[in-house]
Amino acid sequence: MPDNFVMAGGGSGGHVFPALAVARELKARGHHVLFVGVRRGLEAKLVPAANFPIEWIEIGGLKRVGFRQTVATLAELPFSVWQAARILDRSAAQAVFSMGGFVAGPVLLAALGKRIPIVAMEPNAIPGFTHRHLARFVTRALVSFPEAERWFPMGRTEVTGLPIRREFFAVPSKPLGEVLTVLITGGSQGSRTLNRAAEESWPLWERSRVRLIHQTGSLMYEELAPRFRQSGVAGEITEFIVDMPGAFADADIVVSRAGMGAVSEAAAAGKPSILVPFPASSDQHQLRNAEAFEKAGAARLVLDRDLTGARLVDEVMRLANDPGALEKMSAAARAFAKPQAAQRAADVLEKVTAAI
Repeated sequence: MPDNFVMAGGGSGGHVFPALAVARELKARGHHVLFVGVRRGLEAKLVPAANFPIEWIEIGGLKRVGFRQTVATLAELPFSVWQAARILDRSAAQAVFSMGGFVAGPVLLAALGKRIPIVAMEPNAIPGFTHRHLARFVTRALVSFPEAERWFPMGRTEVTGLPIRREFFAVPSKPLGEVLTVLITGGSQGSRTLNRAAEESWPLWERSRVRLIHQTGSLMYEELAPRFRQSGVAGEITEFIVDMPGAFADADIVVSRAGMGAVSEAAAAGKPSILVPFPASSDQHQLRNAEAFEKAGAARLVLDRDLTGARLVDEVMRLANDPGALEKMSAAARAFAKPQAAQRAADVLEKVTAAI
């Protein structure tokens, strides 16, 4: 008999993509899945495109925002919890799956009031704001790092890794050819540091040897796109890459931030990477991710303050000119992959609904 699940968590790709991976698994098992999000978040594009229904609430963030935004969000909270409660009633939700983030907060509070089981997936070593404050109330917590287990009630946690779209695991190994393809991405929202370094690098590449695929995010695309097209560098620049597994398949090296979603995708695709941790990430979790990958031989770590166009070119070409280096990094990256994370999350969701 099919169950009804509500997916909570949005705003960024790091919240939406793993939830979509779990939703696809649930749908394949015959269950009904509904997303809850905000209209300005990335879920507004990605969820309908994946053919899942979504309903909306109105809520802003609380972390690293100014006083005015904090006051506005707190004022919105009662109404957003009421909106979420109505959605849970209409959907006859039997369990909520949470990726955290400000979008998840009202949904989890509404679920607690209705005694609906909550399965929280926490990708970071130290949980984000929402999960950290509601940790003791979750039914089950699925984590990527053992260090995160201490935040949740004993006996309710499991290390599963982060669900990644199946397409990433299907990316074939790519032998290095005459032209080196470098994928540069600061995530769905973009990165000023990576965008600046990419622009600085354009005059420095060997034009006949390198091709760039650059996802800028929305804030700097209009500024960078015309300059890239005039630079003479081979490749493409885009605000957002819809087919990211396809971009990974084209790439020989990935240059990215070090959020758990980014490093998990690199692991699943077996791609060597140059990781530039976001320095303001909560509790330096991106730095910890990058350090772990570098220690394993799967990536090179460059601090945000050290990344320039010249450093970017130097790191890329050093790897490309070292015989066998990219192949070794690729194998090390795949060792981090957890291909069953989405299936395990679906198993746990089915189990908590069966216990109702």
